[in-house]
Amino acid sequence: MTDLVETVHPAAKTDFGKIAAAAGLAVVLWASSFVAIRSVGHALSPAPLALLRLAVAAVALTVFAVVKGAVRVRLSRKAFLLVAAYAVLWLAAYTVVLNAGERHVDAGTAALLVNLAPLMVAAAAGKFFGEGFSRSLVIGSLVALGGAALIATGATGSNDWVGVLLCLLAAVLYAAGVMVQKITLRHVDGLTAIWLGCVVGAVVLLPWAPQLISELQVAPTGAVLGSVYLGVFPTAVGFTAWAYALRRTDAGRLTMVTYAVPAVAVLLSWLLLAETPTAYGLVGGALCLAGVAISRRRSRRPHADTRG
Repeated sequence: MTDLVETVHPAAKTDFGKIAAAAGLAVVLWASSFVAIRSVGHALSPAPLALLRLAVAAVALTVFAVVKGAVRVRLSRKAFLLVAAYAVLWLAAYTVVLNAGERHVDAGTAALLVNLAPLMVAAAAGKFFGEGFSRSLVIGSLVALGGAALIATGATGSNDWVGVLLCLLAAVLYAAGVMVQKITLRHVDGLTAIWLGCVVGAVVLLPWAPQLISELQVAPTGAVLGSVYLGVFPTAVGFTAWAYALRRTDAGRLTMVTYAVPAVAVLLSWLLLAETPTAYGLVGGALCLAGVAISRRRSRRPHADTRG
């Protein structure tokens, strides 16, 4: 197979650099979100925290969009429904479930479990988007599932088991959100999609507004600032960067880079929270990462690509 770098022209190389930079920025910011959620989760409940995060993100993106003048609000019914679908799956449901999961497991373990999502995306993208489906995906899936089972084995209490299951559910929601977002970006530009997505996600979570107001009255300043950070950086900036990259490359191939998230999250968790996963978690997490890496190995035999 001809190396991509040898066949693209200079402009394409520049585009590749921008895509890589956007994806890398999203990875670092998302890794930091696991630590931030863990640090503020004791002060704000899962749904109210998600509401505050999305509301802050919606405001930040609105300001950015107005300044840039880049928001296209006249969408077709299909485009809006797609935005709403991925907003509910990824921005709202995923965020709430992950917030709940991190009440029971450390940030590093949560990141390791959620990292199964790229494997799920690779399988779904291979089947529905024609991005390739090989034997390596099956092998990688088995290895990664073995890693998840090992992490679960290391769960010593009922709360740990709840946390493991919640993080696995978060991975499913994350994968589903990526798949829907990939389709959405065929009809809507990235900035508009993430901006409207945050607005829709916040609206969906409005029933928890009274609880959020009540909890904010007694929450420490650090927890409030941490929540604002989650809204501005991992959500507004991170998701915008991800949408930019996702619109310009394969969903399955791009999500491969996200298996760097757990490594960064474990390091930040250790440095900032003095947390490290258990031995089971570290070994199981390594297997999860290995499984995802194996699943993304491409066969030497060329396969059909319907996108040209």
